[in-house]
Amino acid sequence: MNRIDYIRKEEKEYHDYCYDNYKLFEEGSWLHKPVMTVMEMIPLLEEKNNLNILDLGSEVGRNSIPIAQLLKEKGGKIVCVDLLESALQKLKQYSEEHDVDEMIQSEQADIGTFSITPNNYDFIVAVSSLEHVDSESVFEKVIHQMVEGTKDKGINCIIVNSEVEEIDLDTNESLFPLMEINLSTEEMMNKLNEAYKGWEVIKVLVKPLKYTIKRKQRPVLLKTNAITFAVKKVK
Repeated sequence: MNRIDYIRKEEKEYHDYCYDNYKLFEEGSWLHKPVMTVMEMIPLLEEKNNLNILDLGSEVGRNSIPIAQLLKEKGGKIVCVDLLESALQKLKQYSEEHDVDEMIQSEQADIGTFSITPNNYDFIVAVSSLEHVDSESVFEKVIHQMVEGTKDKGINCIIVNSEVEEIDLDTNESLFPLMEINLSTEEMMNKLNEAYKGWEVIKVLVKPLKYTIKRKQRPVLLKTNAITFAVKKVK
């Protein structure tokens, strides 16, 4: 098993466990609530109706379902892309429970190979997903497609991890971080700034985070510099 396959196997186990044991919007996990910055972008799009939105790495709808609830009266569509079948099954269930299923279109795909139609989206969201593509070159390709796929005055909101460390809390041993792309914060910022040159900056923030997760039922401390990068196309 190569490195990428191993990482994705472990990440699938971790996410499947979360989806089976934690319910969307209930306390106890990162599924508790949507990302604040993502939701802050919605008022900036309120002048538009029938919004076309893309959620890359949508998981079970943590961000897409609240967006759909806010925009339900205005109409529109949210394309939710995720690699895991388990995530999209839960997305279908939750979108029906929250009565927004008509706005949600799910696509099972690797975001590294998903084709983004040019000039098609008013809002593109990528939360903790771009670091899970196969390579730096694929990362750059996806970012380029996001840029090209955004309409004039459209917004991209990216949350991406950098400088990730994992530490076994039982042994204090440093582990191999299960992240396909693990760049320094400076490198990641350089790539984003270059790709979005000329766009209006709405919010850029680098926040050191650490939290405990489970790997094979063992407690692991995950440390990261999480980058928040929200920008608007002004051409």
